[in-house]
Amino acid sequence: MRKLNEFIWETHGIHAGTEQDHVKHGIDKLEDIVDKAIEAGNPSITFIIHSPRLTSFRYIAETDTNVKFIRGNKSYLNYPKRIAGLREKYDGQINIKYGVELEWMGPDIGLQWSRSKIFQAEDADYVIGSVHFAPEGLPYDGSKEEAQELLKMRGSLEAYWGGYFDEMTQMIECFGDMIQIIGHIDLPKLNVDMPEALVNFETSAHPLANKFRTLLELIADRNLSLDVNMAGKFKGVGVYPVQSILRRANELQIPVCVGTDTHHVRYYGLNYKESLEYIQEAGYESYVSYSKLIPENRTIFDDHDLKVKYTVLNKGIELLNQRLDETQRRIIPDFSFGGSFSEFVDIYRSATGMGDYNAIRIRKYGKSITVTNEIPKNTQTIVNGLFSEHLDEPGVISSLFNTLASEGINVETARLKSNNDGTAVAFLSLDNKNGKVQNAIDFTKGTDGGLFKSLTYQEHAAMPNYYTEGVYLLEMDGVKLNLALRDKVILTKHFNAPGVLLILLSALASKKINIIDLRLGKLNNVGYSALAVDGDSDVIRALLSKLGDQYYEANLIEFHSF
Repeated sequence: MRKLNEFIWETHGIHAGTEQDHVKHGIDKLEDIVDKAIEAGNPSITFIIHSPRLTSFRYIAETDTNVKFIRGNKSYLNYPKRIAGLREKYDGQINIKYGVELEWMGPDIGLQWSRSKIFQAEDADYVIGSVHFAPEGLPYDGSKEEAQELLKMRGSLEAYWGGYFDEMTQMIECFGDMIQIIGHIDLPKLNVDMPEALVNFETSAHPLANKFRTLLELIADRNLSLDVNMAGKFKGVGVYPVQSILRRANELQIPVCVGTDTHHVRYYGLNYKESLEYIQEAGYESYVSYSKLIPENRTIFDDHDLKVKYTVLNKGIELLNQRLDETQRRIIPDFSFGGSFSEFVDIYRSATGMGDYNAIRIRKYGKSITVTNEIPKNTQTIVNGLFSEHLDEPGVISSLFNTLASEGINVETARLKSNNDGTAVAFLSLDNKNGKVQNAIDFTKGTDGGLFKSLTYQEHAAMPNYYTEGVYLLEMDGVKLNLALRDKVILTKHFNAPGVLLILLSALASKKINIIDLRLGKLNNVGYSALAVDGDSDVIRALLSKLGDQYYEANLIEFHSF
């Protein structure tokens, strides 16, 4: 039997850091838990905070305080800044994620309230949509007395659960665009029994069973994930959800997230492995976590090679998703796997194979990204090109492209490499039909000679191999680029003509954004570029928004997955 991981990348993680609440809820200090995670050698830790509720939705314990308040509002507003401070304090020691558990409080003022709270959750990695309260104002996860009162109001167990599923459905219909994950889908079992129709929902003809099957299908259709939550085990009612629900979710290809939903530092790390055993029992071999709303695939197995392959897959998903708008990011992409990644074809049931082509292709909405961790082979392609040795600083490559464009010379492909000593080398494959390359070289030497150590035109030269180990962007929409991925990458599609790429390079040079690596490609009249860059992200995004109509697409890609 394959060994399972001892660590999980949580989503419904640790409720903590709300020390100022009138009713104590997740009061442990964030730093205490981070220190414990680092001591355990864990690569990441995940915090989560409830969005504040309207004052009409309160537990008995809150009502008994006789204090009119919006629970946790001050803590909630300060949370993003506190997380940002933690990330800075513990930079290089651990990856810190945080999410919001968004409270469903009905389709009227509750919906507007929730939308406002999402805008206040700066840089949240994900949002869980959860139903805790019935429209009658009573909680599903409060006291036994509150549950019995709601049961009496509704008249039967079936009506009790049916109302909860109606509210879940309404939540998805109303703010499914704001959430990535459905929280504890069978939460009412905490205080009331599950009726027979729900226990046997897979085969039952009862209206409640059909209502629940429809709810699961809605979750699948909306590309949402399902929360597998160990809190129910802490409380003695078993994991949320029960195995029968999880099996059906797997059949519907609904991704699952795992989490402990703990509220005390002493419980940190408890049941990590058990959560993976639990989803494996239902047939899952992987789960998802989130960074900046983008899903990351995680293997349940303690297998180094498999984890590396998932890293490559996640990089590709991030590349593709950041080329798309927020609505399109929600849709699960199609995958193709080849070579050493072929085992993923069995894990992702709708995937296709690519034979011996050792790569992963991710595609949706007519766009695709192909990635690998195999060092690209040097094809020894023979071209005519310009070889440059120059200072490794902002503006140098822009200067070279500027001079070439002034002579009407188009750069077809490029290779760029930093020597990590203040200098760099580049090879630009050129279209020299007009015979003016030497003019461009002479002009550059005359005006920017101090920037260039060597600048020579070479005919019938072999394209150099500047490749090292890493994860590579092989192709963008099928066009070869072979860029080694760095923390920040710019991807563009643009009209392929002399001077067009110069617009981008000049914009970057104007704000002292250095180009670390550069790859170019083309398909008919469409040019493609992939640039590894170093500089302020907000400045780069502002520049990319001003490139003009000749740029069909220009995106800054930042990597957050580990």
